[in-house]
Amino acid sequence: MRLALFDCDGTLVDSARLIHEVMARTFVDFGHARPDISETKAIIGLTLDIAIARMQGKPHVDEEALAMTAHYKATYTGVRAEPGFQEPLFAGIAEMMATLERQDDLLIGAVTGKSRRGLDLIRAAHGFDKTFFVSRTADDCPSKPHPAMVTECCSEAGIDAARTVVIGDAIYDMQMAKAAGAKAIGVSWGYASVPELVAAGADHILRTPADLLDWLETF
Repeated sequence: MRLALFDCDGTLVDSARLIHEVMARTFVDFGHARPDISETKAIIGLTLDIAIARMQGKPHVDEEALAMTAHYKATYTGVRAEPGFQEPLFAGIAEMMATLERQDDLLIGAVTGKSRRGLDLIRAAHGFDKTFFVSRTADDCPSKPHPAMVTECCSEAGIDAARTVVIGDAIYDMQMAKAAGAKAIGVSWGYASVPELVAAGADHILRTPADLLDWLETF
């Protein structure tokens, strides 16, 4: 039995526009300059409070970062309901996931910097209610690249990390996978560049979602 753990933002869904808009409104509401979308993309995958602190150049999460985190969460649902701020699946993801779900020797999980509520919204929106056998979110574990999300999913599924693959678009996903002893697979359609993913320890780079099906035949 094998375990495939998927990141969410930038891997399964294209959520950068939504995340950036909520982040930008939060920064402006707290009297800061509106960040560039490149700044937002660089922190996608981190737990929200750490992401906000890092965008401000702070070494640690302080009281303002915590207040901004609460504001972000309160703003998120309203922005998500506005036209143009949904979180669509990347092309080919639905077909890939449907194929993976039919594999008897594979369990599927999610490891995401989203909140549990955020992951549940994605599951409901895209028919993934029964897809993830295990999952860990920012509400459950320390922020990536800490390996806890992976190790806890492995423990719950009863599958060793050596038989586990983490699929993600961020350097934090690659670092988390390697720290946990799992295979690290980067995706080229997300928010980090391929050279960044390789430098972070990616064992393989997917050019399309369908490429994962071929790679898994060798794993």
